[in-house]
Amino acid sequence: MKKQALLAIAGAVTVLLLFWFGRTTETKKAVQLPMTSGPKEFDVQQFINSTKLKLSPEQEVFISKLENGISRGNVPAQQVQAYNSLANFWKDSLQLLEPYLFYLGKAAKLDNSEKSLTFAGQIFLEALRGEQDESKLSWETREAIELFENAIRLNPANDDLRIGLGSAYVYGKGRGGNPEETMKGIQELLAVARKDSNNMKAQMVLGVGGLVSGQFDKALERFQRVVNKEPENLEAIAYLADAYAAKGNKEEAIKWYTISKRLANNPRYAEEVDKRIKSLQ
Repeated sequence: MKKQALLAIAGAVTVLLLFWFGRTTETKKAVQLPMTSGPKEFDVQQFINSTKLKLSPEQEVFISKLENGISRGNVPAQQVQAYNSLANFWKDSLQLLEPYLFYLGKAAKLDNSEKSLTFAGQIFLEALRGEQDESKLSWETREAIELFENAIRLNPANDDLRIGLGSAYVYGKGRGGNPEETMKGIQELLAVARKDSNNMKAQMVLGVGGLVSGQFDKALERFQRVVNKEPENLEAIAYLADAYAAKGNKEEAIKWYTISKRLANNPRYAEEVDKRIKSLQ
């Protein structure tokens, strides 16, 4: 049952990543994320230091000036500005995600406003959903959880923050089949869904939680509810197809895979989905 759940979530991750991020990761690679074995932690500072060795002299000088702005900043606002400038430089000029995330998170924690914490948390969540490196996934998940938790302390009534926190657990630590971590996320999501059963964001991630934990009937119920409400929600349809595939209902799985291809209208996405359909026939 656990293997089926991992295959299902891996399949959905694969085809959705292909559509949104243009990646072509094989399904087997997505499955092989032994989160429960305690992956080696990604050292982002070491990554940044090693990357700086490859920069041009001009880039090194520019980064040094920004870094000095952090250590010499007299007030937190100046340090926040320096962190944000570093984040944007790594993202815009060097197009490297990890340093961007690192400095964005630093700025948000120092600023400690709901707006900045929420923004950084959502960026980390987006990154971890597409992450296939085990150690980076662990780091991104931990950071996302901390950012959302800090934001919730400032505004406990914000349902979107609780959905973000629950999603970080489900898509992050829960992806490797850790039931305890998955349940932490599900509890956050259920708190929102019980208040508003029409909150499709919560229903969606609850479906993913059911898929990851092998509760396929519950997953199907959640995904079907989202699809009924949002018939062109590609993500929900892709997960619905994978849930049917995991449950062994090949006919329904192929039906929804076919619908997802039509909605995506993307040749590379269609090619990957065709592989999954062929594996069911």
